Amino acid sequence: MRIATYSHDGRTRCGLVDGDTIRPLPDGVGPLNVPAGARTGEPVPLAQVRLLPPVEPPSVRDHVTFEEHVEGVRRSVEGRGGVPGAWYDAPAFYFGNPHAMIGAYDDVPVPPGCHAFDFELEVAAVIGEEGADLTPERARDHIYGYTVFNDWSARDLQSREMQVGLGPCKGKDTATTLGPWLVTADELEPYRDADGFLRLALSVRVNGTEVGRDLLSNMSWTFEELVAYASRGTRVRPGDVLASGTCGNGGCLAELWGLRGRQDPPPLRPGDTVEITVEGIGTVRNTVVAGADPVPLPRARSRPRHRP
Repeated sequence: MRIATYSHDGRTRCGLVDGDTIRPLPDGVGPLNVPAGARTGEPVPLAQVRLLPPVEPPSVRDHVTFEEHVEGVRRSVEGRGGVPGAWYDAPAFYFGNPHAMIGAYDDVPVPPGCHAFDFELEVAAVIGEEGADLTPERARDHIYGYTVFNDWSARDLQSREMQVGLGPCKGKDTATTLGPWLVTADELEPYRDADGFLRLALSVRVNGTEVGRDLLSNMSWTFEELVAYASRGTRVRPGDVLASGTCGNGGCLAELWGLRGRQDPPPLRPGDTVEITVEGIGTVRNTVVAGADPVPLPRARSRPRHRP
C-alpha cells in the first residue's frame, strides 16, 4: 500500500494512493493502523490535495550510513579528509526535530542566519510496532514502511556549532521533508538484494539539473540493523522515523564542495527548487523561500566562579 496523509476541503485525513488519485480512508484510521480490506471513499485527484508528512513521528533518528558521503562532507564541514575509525563501529545517528516535518511539495524557508543552505537525499524507515533490544532479524517485522527523507541543512551553522562537540543542532532544525507518502514494507521486498539491502535508485535535481545519483543499497548497514541498533537499551515506538543518512555521489551539496574544494554547485537560494526521486517510493519537490532573520542573542558571558 501507499498511504498518504493529506489536506482537502478543510479536512486532514489519510487515504490510499491509487495512480493519480487518493481513496479516503474512514475517519479515525491513521497511516499506521490501516486494516486489511479497509473500505475507502470516492477517489480524490492528487492534484486537488495538499500532501502532508505521512506520519507525525514521536522521534526522528538520522543515521550516517554512506561511506562516500562521510568522506566528502567531512572535508566540507570539518575541514579534514578520510573517515573516522569510529564510524565503522556502529550506525551512528543524531536526533532530529520531530516538529519540523514538512510535506512533499511545501516551501522550505532558509534557516535564520544561514548562508550555505543544502539538501540531503535520504530514505527513512517508519516503525510500526514497539520493540526493545531487537536483533536485525526481529527488527524486520517492526518496520511498517518507507518514505523519502530530506533533512535540510544549514552547513555554515552546522560547521560552527559542531566545534563545541555537540550537534548538529540549529544546522538541521528548521525543516525536514517527509513524503510523498508511506510505502508499506512489502511493496519494496522485490528490490531486496542477496545481502539484505534495498536496491533503489536515488536521484536529486536542483532547478531541473541532476546533481546526484546513487543506489540505496550502497548503505553500509541495512535498515534492520539500524532499527536493531536504535532499540539497543531503549525502545522504538510506532511512528518513529529512522533515516538512512545521505547517499553518496552528490546526495548533498556539501559532499561535492568537499570533493571539489569550492562551493560548486552554489548553496541553495530562495527560488531554487529541489526534486528528489526514490525508485519504488516517489518524488518530493520543494522550493526554497526566504526565512526569518535570527533573533539576536548575546555571546556567552565569562561568569565569576563563586561557590556556595
